[in-house]
Amino acid sequence: MYPTVAEVLALPVIREGKPRVVAAHGALDRRVRWVHVAEVADLAHLLRGDELVLTTGIALPDEPDGLTRYVEELADVGVAGIVVELLRHWSDRLPPAFVAAAEHRGVPLVTLSEETRFVTVTEAVVGLIVDAQVAELRAAEQVHETFTALTVAGAEPAEVLREVARTAGLPVVLETLSHDVLAYDTAGGNPTELLRDWARRSRTVHVTDRTSYDADSGWLVTVVGARGNDWGRLVLLCPKEPQHRQVVVAERAASALAVHRLVARDRESLERHAHRTLLTEMLSTPGADINARAAALGVPLEHRRLVGVAVRPRTSVNPAPAMATQEVLRDLAEATALAARRTQTAALVGVVDDTSVHALLSLPPQAEIANVLRKLTKEVHHAVGATPRMVPVVIAVGTTVERITSARRTLIEAAHVADAAWKSTSDRLYHRLEDVRLRGLLHLLANDERVSAFTDRELGPLLARDAAHGSRLVDTLRHYCEQGGNKSAAATAAHMSRTAYYQQLSRIEQVLGVSLEDPESMLSLYVALLTLDVQAHHPTE
Repeated sequence: MYPTVAEVLALPVIREGKPRVVAAHGALDRRVRWVHVAEVADLAHLLRGDELVLTTGIALPDEPDGLTRYVEELADVGVAGIVVELLRHWSDRLPPAFVAAAEHRGVPLVTLSEETRFVTVTEAVVGLIVDAQVAELRAAEQVHETFTALTVAGAEPAEVLREVARTAGLPVVLETLSHDVLAYDTAGGNPTELLRDWARRSRTVHVTDRTSYDADSGWLVTVVGARGNDWGRLVLLCPKEPQHRQVVVAERAASALAVHRLVARDRESLERHAHRTLLTEMLSTPGADINARAAALGVPLEHRRLVGVAVRPRTSVNPAPAMATQEVLRDLAEATALAARRTQTAALVGVVDDTSVHALLSLPPQAEIANVLRKLTKEVHHAVGATPRMVPVVIAVGTTVERITSARRTLIEAAHVADAAWKSTSDRLYHRLEDVRLRGLLHLLANDERVSAFTDRELGPLLARDAAHGSRLVDTLRHYCEQGGNKSAAATAAHMSRTAYYQQLSRIEQVLGVSLEDPESMLSLYVALLTLDVQAHHPTE
């Protein structure tokens, strides 16, 4: 915004005075905020910094200590430079102590060998400053108008960042508070270079204000968020001190991104609420007007092929309540809805329980179901990967039905398949009932009292023995069944010596009164173990 010392020295009114820089040539890029004419030595306490001091030197001392002190005091308050007219006190050159002190403190020291009207200098420099300020205000106003238009239009983050790169002329990155990159624009640069080792680099840059410039990294950082809920940082890679206009661009872009997130989340949460209401009805007793209500939401159900889908967070352990929080599921629901829009698939998407996101796809009769599911589930995985938590998911699909009265069956089947497949290590895009085989069947029958009675008969004595003695015979049996009856492999999986493991197997046979060598006995026990697992993760209806 302000002219540099070099730009001031280039003014015609200064050039007429035949200026000569006698100290601190390398500091001529300092900015001049104001011009101050002063003929007193005790001047520093009257200044605020970044002033260009004009003086004839008539009131300055001749002794070296006094001149050094004069320069030191001005340097301490941060003056931009000192201009001395050589006519009234010193005729041809400044005292060596004066020059040495200015050079030592890096304060540009300039002499004028011709008489110069300081008032004209002041007017010219103030004119430069005012012109720069007006230009900066106009640029800032244009920035405000541009980003206000983007905000009103609901521009996506990629569009906002593209405008940042164009307006500021700098690469820009939008990251989460955990330093994951959400979006970026290289401003014509190399994306590999921009993002290389990003997370490590970002963790080293700490800011205390909402907008700060870190000179060491060359990063202009603005916190992104609203309503006291900060969720990201906007980073402009700025190798030198940013201009005021670039700071304005960063702050307005951060505001546009924050508003976009709020508006999108509010809009989507209303839509998800409406979808959830319809899905809940379908899982219980659909109302007579459900077709009309769904059609009003852009999801026609009449004369369509309906497919239930469940999207469940995938973990390697028993899903803790924290893993199934409404916040996580809400993000998954938004990602699933986004995938449906991107693939132009009509779908009701909502969270109707504490484990999964449910969706009902509504497809035209001529649709290629397999192609639709492949494109949609691929897009769901991609959209989920872009969420702040990036929770891996398992996607399950129910049987295709053609009547709204059958929607409950395909939705429940998808949920059962998701329950059966959530521990699967398969890289399938999605799972069907035939993919989960026996485990899927057991999920369908999980609440059947006859299945529970079978499990109690098969494993009851072993479970009681473990509870009473603190043993782990059930785990031993599980390893044996999972290894297909291979005792050596089971011992290795259990991290036990063969001798100790074989003794455990003998004890199991004694407790249960069966032979583990008998294929039917091993099969029955394995089915009981799978049922036990299923019931541990299955809600009681």
